[in-house]
Amino acid sequence: MRAAETEVGPEKMLTRMTVDLLRPLPLAGLRVAAETTRHTKTLATTRVMVHDLDDTLCATAATMHLVRRDLGAVPNVDITGPSYDTAVDGPFPIGEIRHEKPGFAHFSDVKYPAGTQHGPGPKTVWMRTPQLLAGEVQSPIQSICALADCGNGISWNAPTSEMGFMNTDLTVNIHREPASDWLASESLSHWQASGVGMSQSVLFDTEGPVGTALQTLILFPPS
Repeated sequence: MRAAETEVGPEKMLTRMTVDLLRPLPLAGLRVAAETTRHTKTLATTRVMVHDLDDTLCATAATMHLVRRDLGAVPNVDITGPSYDTAVDGPFPIGEIRHEKPGFAHFSDVKYPAGTQHGPGPKTVWMRTPQLLAGEVQSPIQSICALADCGNGISWNAPTSEMGFMNTDLTVNIHREPASDWLASESLSHWQASGVGMSQSVLFDTEGPVGTALQTLILFPPS
């Protein structure tokens, strides 16, 4: 997301990103490069590639950016999102980590609506993304990506000791730039006997909805 926003510039808002995850991403390091594939007055698109330090392609992404305009007040639906004011601290949705190094869960602040049951099924989670790069404050849309990629982990239908549920892609659509540090995801997962699943999430800031996230899932029983 950062590479795509840097490539296009601030005059256009990133409204969609689809990432295809081709292989596991190593902890040793990554190289991210973005290139513009189309740029007009109204929109821009990019292609992003992520390689490891051995130059193996690990992930690809495509993004859409739309020009910002000031239209004043426009008709819109009135949706009441989850309340941050009554949210309470809670654990990261998935407790298991497959290595002993510090992971994403160690650096993210998490809250839940009061009374949330932390078992299987649909859930709502509030999350605050930490500063990712020293000396740089990430954009609001960069910040929401971390939460957007948690849909399958928020809404698992069985623990990982009974079924794995890895996502093979992520599509994020944003219609309004988030205006708060704390962001929420209302997530649910569909699991099928074919071994294919899908996670779908509605994303919120403290003022209301800002976008959606979809993940395609591959299901695998533990070996």
